[in-house]
Amino acid sequence: MIPAHNTSRTLAACLDSVLAQSRPADEVIVVDDGSTDRTARIAHGYPCTVIRLAPNRGVSAARNAGIAAATGDVLFFLDSDEALGPDSVAAALEILDADPRCGCVHGIIAPDPLFDDGPVERYKTLHAYWWRARGVGEVETAFFAQAAVRREVFERVGGFDETLRDSEDLELSDRIAPHFTIVLTDRIVARHDEEHRLGALLAETFRRALLLVPALRSAHRGGRGNLTANSPASVATAAAFFAALPFAVVAPVLPVLALLAFCAANAGLLRFAARHRSAAFVPFFTGVHLLAHGALLSGAALGALCMAAGAPTGRAVPGRTEPGR
Repeated sequence: MIPAHNTSRTLAACLDSVLAQSRPADEVIVVDDGSTDRTARIAHGYPCTVIRLAPNRGVSAARNAGIAAATGDVLFFLDSDEALGPDSVAAALEILDADPRCGCVHGIIAPDPLFDDGPVERYKTLHAYWWRARGVGEVETAFFAQAAVRREVFERVGGFDETLRDSEDLELSDRIAPHFTIVLTDRIVARHDEEHRLGALLAETFRRALLLVPALRSAHRGGRGNLTANSPASVATAAAFFAALPFAVVAPVLPVLALLAFCAANAGLLRFAARHRSAAFVPFFTGVHLLAHGALLSGAALGALCMAAGAPTGRAVPGRTEPGR
């Protein structure tokens, strides 16, 4: 089940990976969510069912349309800017079959991008791989970019919240976790065409952070099974760095110490970046990682203020689209 909006760049690679699975899917559904490029034409060139939504309604609505059209007992969701490893479907079914309590199994992002568009994208894929791979096991959070879900899960808790265009994964996870086990596995893996522009990456991080504080207040967050992209120490030291910047003129040692603490909090990640890419890549990686934390902190702060004021955050905005979905 593939929601797609203006993904003509990646959809063929996505569908090729689906058709190359060692355990073929019984049906493939592409939901064209109001695309204005060649997305629909590419989908029609493959042996799949194509559903057209117009105008663009967002990834939650697209996935719900796919759920309604599907006939299978297990629904595998795959974003259209990803290419699955060849044994991913087989692995998902094996994990679900082995544990009747498991309602959802999802996978990790490969450390290398689907299409390499430069250092910002390399940072993003390395970080995405790192924190997901470290969280493998039973979790309380599901990410549906590459995930298999029993149909009975949706019959029990309902579908995706169509008012959400971001953090829809977290909202649905909160409804699934009390009733079904969620498993994160590295046997499901996908190469992702990540954002390669720094400004767009920071804007995406800010937008997704708007619901961070409400999510942390949820009854099912904060335990060992809660998947988070950044450790509390990483976030705290980044906050200390930005808080120290206004005092850099009178006390330049403060931001330097905070930066060193930030590097120490991310020592494992930085070593991984050096091993997978090179030591020369680490300063760039660190700088982008720090800026991403700034966007995260800003979005979370605004989200907390909106929550305190009773204002909505992260809801569907007319005309907004999700490139890569």
